[in-house]
Amino acid sequence: MSRLSYVDKIILAPMVRMGTLPLRLLALRYGADIVYTEEIVDKKMVRTKRVVNDILGTIDFIDEFDGSVVFRTCNEESNYVVFQVGTSDPELAVQVAKTVEKDVAGFDVNMGCPKEFSIKGGMGAALLKQPDKVKDILTNLVSNVAIPVTCKIRLLPNIEETMDLARTIQNCGVAAIAVHGRTKEERPQHPNNNEAIKRIAEDLSIPVIANGGSKEIDSYEHVLKFRMATGASSVMIARAAQYNSSVFRKEGKLPLDEVIPEYLRLCIEYDNVFTNTKYCVQMMLRDLQETPMGKRLLESKTEEEIYKIWGLLDYYKKKQEEFKNLSLKLQVTLPSMGHLEPAHKRAKTESTFFSRVCENDDIIKVMIPLRKPYQKHILPKTVLHEHACKAQHSKLPIYRSEQVDKLFFSTVVVEGKEYANRYLEKNKRSSEQAAALACLHALNLLPADVME
Repeated sequence: MSRLSYVDKIILAPMVRMGTLPLRLLALRYGADIVYTEEIVDKKMVRTKRVVNDILGTIDFIDEFDGSVVFRTCNEESNYVVFQVGTSDPELAVQVAKTVEKDVAGFDVNMGCPKEFSIKGGMGAALLKQPDKVKDILTNLVSNVAIPVTCKIRLLPNIEETMDLARTIQNCGVAAIAVHGRTKEERPQHPNNNEAIKRIAEDLSIPVIANGGSKEIDSYEHVLKFRMATGASSVMIARAAQYNSSVFRKEGKLPLDEVIPEYLRLCIEYDNVFTNTKYCVQMMLRDLQETPMGKRLLESKTEEEIYKIWGLLDYYKKKQEEFKNLSLKLQVTLPSMGHLEPAHKRAKTESTFFSRVCENDDIIKVMIPLRKPYQKHILPKTVLHEHACKAQHSKLPIYRSEQVDKLFFSTVVVEGKEYANRYLEKNKRSSEQAAALACLHALNLLPADVME
């Protein structure tokens, strides 16, 4: 594998929740030269196990605690993908880099994220004021990792401070530095400081990657204009690519009617998690979420519902059948990416409440959406509670809940039997209502006003 160059490149920026495998591959196919993963925190990554997924043709890094896929990659992107880590610990940073270095082309440290989570953990933009720690992290990585090491920063309030930090970073031996032209306090509505990026690019001898110009980027020509304005070696695109990743096409952008189905096909082919797929399509639609199609997406609670909207349900079913047959043939399971999986897709992992429910055939599982805003007197939990009282059950319904990939999953025990709804919900309250609804359905106790 040739060493990754950061000169004269147009790059997909690291974006939380957006930068998963389907979007990275789509960006590459549309013309991106390099694609960054979303930021993955070091402490989460070091507890993963590398698994060759012969069903999907991917390399999966699986959380050994809950069995979820933390990072998924494949051969198509292996020469172009840069793994970005969130870290404040030189030793953990090296440990993560050594874990992934055979499967990615570059390794990047996030030193610019302004989010509270990152800053409180000493990561992201918190590092901008800690040049000694920056030096420790980067020199350790450069000394111990075979692939190119880079970092991504934001501007400090003072341009001279920023340039001093950039020189410190360059002296660590990194291959390139990405510079977002805003401070950590500034947001997308603030203008990007292209002149500051230009001064840094003129001062350094390593490639400088300009970032933050999406507000003015709506085409490939705009990308080139942004590069000229910043004097940078390369350009990194975030929001403009989030909205429509065909912005990388030299021939011009494609309409979303073409882009979204292509994205969804990749989600199907690489078994992307429902919640991530839905989120990414929402980000693409933006104002179009108010259209009939957008509203159907917002109301969707399963991947099947999403694929049906864009006419891909048959393709989804075909691929699922292929995965199932391969799973049986190879006698392996398809790792979960966070949602409630059918049996043939479940990985063997350390037992948790969620995994035990998935594997326990004694738990009665029902797939019924919690769609309508029920009145208080007909809330599923209320109906189930009243039934238990009238039937003089020895115990009232008992609920158990667990958070799963930013959603919630619950079961309810009634008269010694446990019930679960295969749908995940946005909060614990709705999750318990969904479990109660599943129980009522299984017991044929749904009142007419709940069923209609």
